Amino acid sequence: MNIIVNGEDLEAREGQTILQVARENGVFIPALCFHEKVGVAGRCRACLVEVEGMKGLQTSCSVPVKNGMTVRTRTPVVLEAQKLVIDLLLSTGTHDCLSCEKNGGCELQNAAYYLGIERPSISLPALAPSLDGTSAFVSVDRNKCIQCGRCVRGCQNSVVNNVLDFGYRGQHTGIIFDDDAPMGTSTCVQCGECVQMCPVGALTEKKALGKARRWETRVVRTTCPYCGVGCQLDVHVKGEDVVRVTGTEDGSPNRGSLCVKGRFGYDFMYSEDRLTTPLIRENGELRKASWDEALDLVAAKFKKIIAESGPDAIGGVSCARSTNEDSYSMQKLFRAVLKTNNIDHCART
Repeated sequence: MNIIVNGEDLEAREGQTILQVARENGVFIPALCFHEKVGVAGRCRACLVEVEGMKGLQTSCSVPVKNGMTVRTRTPVVLEAQKLVIDLLLSTGTHDCLSCEKNGGCELQNAAYYLGIERPSISLPALAPSLDGTSAFVSVDRNKCIQCGRCVRGCQNSVVNNVLDFGYRGQHTGIIFDDDAPMGTSTCVQCGECVQMCPVGALTEKKALGKARRWETRVVRTTCPYCGVGCQLDVHVKGEDVVRVTGTEDGSPNRGSLCVKGRFGYDFMYSEDRLTTPLIRENGELRKASWDEALDLVAAKFKKIIAESGPDAIGGVSCARSTNEDSYSMQKLFRAVLKTNNIDHCART
């Protein structure tokens, strides 16, 4: 089907919302509570648009498209309503963009820039500091929270850990962990789904604090090195150092979700104990060797053992950090080439 957005014909599919069609075609509409993984929200009201034939302004994240629908996203009425929403959000809490870790990647900041808001026009009393640093990997700053609910829905519906929720009422409404426990003592498994879902700087990676601004890093896509599932990672690199890891939103099978190891367990790359070359033991001492020398030695030993004792005298264990494809190749090597079924997988690191 086709819809008309700001006078331009755009192709749309059955079941899509106005916001989804706009994003696919490069039309910016401020939206803070919507995320593809958790679906329609309609909480923040930042994505208001005019739809011909519908009374009042509509939340573009919740209105399904219809063939021939006419939508306007930049009329004076729409922009005034969007500005009011963003203005109120900026007036609540402490949004210190200059020092915030999310600067350059903050969706509230992007909305303010789009609408030309330099500073909030409303002066509300400052909230009491509400920092939670008890977590091993996540920094929580409720003063930056805009109560969009994305972290709550991600925790409950996406990874189904059911740790996050909203607590209290009125101006004091905020995210809580379990029955309002500190994050570090709650049942949180530190998967970081809430960090990836958060559109502002309320939930950030502790390990990335002060390491780099968003525009200083380049993103390299890779496969998680921890197990055979094959989760896709976006590694944010400054120079030669990894600053943070996020899940690839459009990558299968994880669609942005990660476990604690995949998101935060990258320190091993910098370990002084990490092997960087094959080692061969001679006279009780290990010496460095080339890959060709090491592989030739292993092959010669295998052939000797098989000749003397048969193929079942050999067994293999495939590393849990190898990909599913690597483990498949390993079992084919042992079963088809070495002629033994003694092949296993340790299923843990």
